[in-house]
Amino acid sequence: MPMTRRQTFRLAGSSVLVGTVLTLSAGTAMAAQPGAVTEVTFSRDIAPILQRSCQHCHRPDSVAPMSLLTYEEARPWARAMKSRTALRNERGAMPPWFIEKDLGIQDYKDDPSLTEEEIAAIASWADNGAPRGNPEDLPPPKFVAGADEASWRIGTPDLVLRSPEITVHASGADRWEPVGVVPTGLTEDRYVAAVEIREVNDIPRDGASSTVGGRFVFHHLNYSSHVVEVEQPEAFTGDTTTVWPVHEVGRNADIFPPDAGRILAAGSVLNLETAHLHSNGGETKAYLEFAFKLHPVGYKPSVTWINRLTANGVDISIKPTTPDQQLHAYTVLEQHTKILTFEPHMHAPGVRMCLEAIWGHSVQTLTCAGYDHNWVRSYAYEDDAAPLLPEGTILHLIGFMDTTPGNRNVADTRNWGGGGRRSVANMFIDLGEAIALTDEEFEQEMGERRDRLGLTKNDVVIGCPLCQVRFPSQESAP
Repeated sequence: MPMTRRQTFRLAGSSVLVGTVLTLSAGTAMAAQPGAVTEVTFSRDIAPILQRSCQHCHRPDSVAPMSLLTYEEARPWARAMKSRTALRNERGAMPPWFIEKDLGIQDYKDDPSLTEEEIAAIASWADNGAPRGNPEDLPPPKFVAGADEASWRIGTPDLVLRSPEITVHASGADRWEPVGVVPTGLTEDRYVAAVEIREVNDIPRDGASSTVGGRFVFHHLNYSSHVVEVEQPEAFTGDTTTVWPVHEVGRNADIFPPDAGRILAAGSVLNLETAHLHSNGGETKAYLEFAFKLHPVGYKPSVTWINRLTANGVDISIKPTTPDQQLHAYTVLEQHTKILTFEPHMHAPGVRMCLEAIWGHSVQTLTCAGYDHNWVRSYAYEDDAAPLLPEGTILHLIGFMDTTPGNRNVADTRNWGGGGRRSVANMFIDLGEAIALTDEEFEQEMGERRDRLGLTKNDVVIGCPLCQVRFPSQESAP
C-alpha cells in the first residue's frame, strides 16, 4: 500500500505546506537500526550498502580510483567513506546522487542514495575501528574482480560499438569537435530497450585524482544515428535521424520504458557529432563504447518521443565571486506530456537546479537537485511518480550558480562568464526526456495511476495536477 506523509516544498527561501502527498515506499533495507545491535560490522552491515550503492564504480578496472569489493580493500577508506557519505546530496557526496529529499518528487529508478540509518551505520563503523565481523554474515558477492558480465548496468548488451580512438594532450584548451561515424552493422531495423556508454582510456586506475573529471577526457558527447548510403555526415537529414540521449561524464545508463523503444535502423551509422574534450594533466588515449540492449525482432513502440528541452542559452550573465546567482527558463507544453527523466546540465559555476510545473493557479516543484560539473546525472522517475502534465502547462527551470572560491570547479572566480560550450563558459539546460500523450492516453494514464495508488479526492499528487479529475470518458468506470 502507498504511504502518506505531509511534505513541505521549498524554493528560493520560501516554504509552503502543500498537503497530504502520496509516496511509494523506498524498498531499501536499513543497515542498522539505532540500538538494535551493539556493533556495526563490515560483513553484516556495511557490505550490503557497498554492493547496492558503491561497487558498480568502486571495483577493479572501473571508473573509481579504489575498489571496495572486499573488507581488505574497504578498510583503509573507512574514514573517507564516513566523511563523503555525510555530505548527503551536496557536491562531493558519495554515492553521487544529488536529489534534494525535502521537497518535490522522491521516487526515482536506480536510486543509490543512502538512508539516514545507513549513513549513521557507516559513521559508527568508521568511528569504532571498522571491524570486520563474522565472515559468514557476508552477502553473496555482486561483482567478481576481472568479470565483465556484470560491468554494464543494462545487463549483457546485444550490440557493442566502439568509437575511433582519440588522443588528448596533457594540457590545452577545451575542444569541441566531431569524433567520426561508426557503422552499426545492422541488416534490419531494431528497437533499443536500453543504451549505456562508457569511456575506455589509458589513465592509470591507481593514479591520484580529486574529481571524476580527472579520470576522463570526454566531458560529454552529442550523437545520433542515421540511415545513409555513404558514411558522410553531410548526407544526414532530419528524416533519417534518431537522436540519442547525451553521454556525460559520470552519467548513468538510459533504460527506456517498455512501450517506448527507440529505433536503430538497418544500414545506419552512429554520427558522433560533437564531443566536449578536456585535458586532464597527462597525455591520454581514449575511446567510447556504446552498448545497446535490443527489443525482440518484430517489436514496435506505441508512444511518441518529444523534445521538451527547457533551456536558456542566450540570457546568461554570471558575475565573478558571487554566490546564489539564478538563471530562469520557461517552456509551454504543446501536448499532454509524461516526463520520464530530469537531467540538469550546467557548467562549472552550477550548483543546483529545480524544475517547476505551473498549471493555472497551481505551482508545483517537481524536482530539485544539486549539481556537480564532474558528476552529471540523469534522474528517471518511478512509473507512478513520473509527472503527467496537461497541454498548456508551463515548465519553469531555475538554476543556481556560485562563483566564489568555495566552488572549486570554477577555474578563476574573478572572471565574468556568458553562455558557451567550454567549461569556463556556461550552459543552462534540462536534458530530460518525455513522451507525448493523446487525450485518451492522458486520461487513461491518470485513471490507472489513481486506481493503483488508491487516491482520494483530498490527496495531492505532485506532478499530476489533474489526477483527481474524472473525465467524461471515465464516467462508466467504477
